[in-house]
Amino acid sequence: MFDKKWFVDHLPDDGSAQLFDATSAWCTAGVWGPSARDLVASVTEDDVSGKGFPFATCRRITIDTLGVLASRISYVGELGWELHVPMEQGASLWDVLWEAGRPLGVVPVGIGVYAMTARLEKSYRAHGNELELEYDLVEAGMAGPSLKDEDFVGREAYLKQRAGDPAALLCTLTVDDHTSSSGVKRYMMGREPILLPDGDPIVDAKGRRSYVTSAGSGPSLGKHLLMAYLPPERAKEGERLAVEYFGERYPVTVAVVGARPLFDPENERMKR
Repeated sequence: MFDKKWFVDHLPDDGSAQLFDATSAWCTAGVWGPSARDLVASVTEDDVSGKGFPFATCRRITIDTLGVLASRISYVGELGWELHVPMEQGASLWDVLWEAGRPLGVVPVGIGVYAMTARLEKSYRAHGNELELEYDLVEAGMAGPSLKDEDFVGREAYLKQRAGDPAALLCTLTVDDHTSSSGVKRYMMGREPILLPDGDPIVDAKGRRSYVTSAGSGPSLGKHLLMAYLPPERAKEGERLAVEYFGERYPVTVAVVGARPLFDPENERMKR
């Protein structure tokens, strides 16, 4: 709704451009994993090879009898596609993929993998978690290596951000010990304070305290992962800190500073 309002507010007064909200008209199925290409290839005559359908491209293909807009991207760090069809064809697409995928060991998974576990293993940022107005793109580790010459909304602010030293850097941390004083294993859920080992708060140059922006299991790594903004003097790989949860402190270690994924850091799996 926020995006729609922004577009509507900035439409030209002469009516030369209009906005049509098709959100409820389309549905999406994600097919990801080591056997994703085998699955999709078994239900289409279109070329879905690595060379014929490269990573980060989008095109229309036919799956069974359905016209599908296929986008070869991945928010889970695995080879695969997002497959878009009109809402009324969603169940048919699901049935085709499910039947074709059963011999390949396909498993239905929900938003927990897409929005949390796999996302955290890949150090992907999420709106409403890491991407908030109080932190900028440079602090989030999302500043590109170059800047296009064309003008765009926010260009001057972005140039100013790039020119200065960030007051905080987004990091991925691992929890070293989940055991509470009563012997119960505790697993953080997000929004908990990140502290120095002695319990003192961590505050950056802008007066912002460090806290967990996202938390969840990293099953491929065997670790519980946290994301948090830390001031540069604390944003160092191997830095030992603490997270407060249920009134107790648990030891954590900075595993990554910036956007480098802990799992498959070269992104070989999704680009093959």
